[in-house]
Amino acid sequence: MALKESEAIVLRTYPLRESDLLVTLFTRLEGKVRGVARAAKKSRKRFGGSLEPLTYVKVAYDDRERHELARLDSCEVLESPLASEVSYPRAVALGHVAELLDELLPDREANDAVFRLALSVLAQLRGKDFWLPITYFDLWMARLMGYLPELSECLNCGRSLNGDRAFFHALADGLMCPEHKRLASSELSAESRKLAAQMLRAPLSTLSVDGSQKSGADLRKFLLQLLERNIDKKLVTRGMVEKMGS
Repeated sequence: MALKESEAIVLRTYPLRESDLLVTLFTRLEGKVRGVARAAKKSRKRFGGSLEPLTYVKVAYDDRERHELARLDSCEVLESPLASEVSYPRAVALGHVAELLDELLPDREANDAVFRLALSVLAQLRGKDFWLPITYFDLWMARLMGYLPELSECLNCGRSLNGDRAFFHALADGLMCPEHKRLASSELSAESRKLAAQMLRAPLSTLSVDGSQKSGADLRKFLLQLLERNIDKKLVTRGMVEKMGS
């Protein structure tokens, strides 16, 4: 069988047997693919440092009949997160991107919009600012997965929220006006709603906004609650992201 070749982003690797690795890749060709890299711990020629999480690679692999896992033949590094210093905040941000891609994407379903989003966010995470790329990524993942509600009207009554206060709750699917907010709701500020509108209109590389952790903190909380509600699972990196902002 001829090898398949694709651009890909390495999401996770796990030890398998003595020298093999189980690898989860987000490929441009077929979406999320799981495969085995034989002797990856020993073969510098075929794999080298190409299987580090969030490395952008060109991968060659084949699918064996009646096997769930592909066989990885080789990987060529196109861009590595290790090319620049990996501080703790940057490591958390990269881990957050990898976790969301792994948890939200179905197996073997190509999604070029998400692939391009991931590459643009990874490019911005090479700098010192990580709050803006994280917020942008969470927002667009929610939108591209079909989870993002209308941010300009009340979930309950349809009333316009423009110029009014807006609230969200972990068990609600959208924003609520002051009259219909639930107990223990949190407020999504007008500034954060404006930021979200900017992000939905412009590429990340063109945005010029406050990149501090305070900017959009309530928006990130809203988005992470929304994502966890839809996948029915707690995100491991959510606590790390929130702890950095505390």
